Amino acid sequence: MSRLEANEESGRNETREERMDRNWAELLQELRVLQTGVQILAGLLLTLPFQERFSTLDDFQIGLYLTNVVVASLTTACILVPVSIHRRLFRKRLKETLVSSANVLTKVALAGVGLLSAGTAALVFDVVAGRTAGLTAGGVLLALLLILMVYVPSRLSKGAANGSPKTRGGDDE
Repeated sequence: MSRLEANEESGRNETREERMDRNWAELLQELRVLQTGVQILAGLLLTLPFQERFSTLDDFQIGLYLTNVVVASLTTACILVPVSIHRRLFRKRLKETLVSSANVLTKVALAGVGLLSAGTAALVFDVVAGRTAGLTAGGVLLALLLILMVYVPSRLSKGAANGSPKTRGGDDE
């Protein structure tokens, strides 16, 4: 693809290969941010069993705790897999496959971070303020995250597709 064709397609003066390189670099940066957040939450969760108060958790709280540990582990895996895929596809001219798969895994990791955040909030509120507060906090946070992570981007995307100048930007996938 010539630079002119690439420019018409994305609004940038870059070849398809340059676009894939830029998208890969942007995905890596997003994964770095996600990794830090997941590591902090996972680290917090992994220290809990060693606290005195952990032995006072009821069955629901232990189940929620273990669910959060599983979600943290799976989310960490989703963040690490694109790097593994990159190692396996390195120098095989499959950058588009790499970017496409990493994009999907990053979306899954974002969903995992949302679930982990809501689950952790639910556990903390449940232990500190009771079951109703825990379920409410987890549910409200999950609803807010769904709005912010699914609904808002969908609305912005529709606005950009309609040519709205407020939502139009130079970013692409």
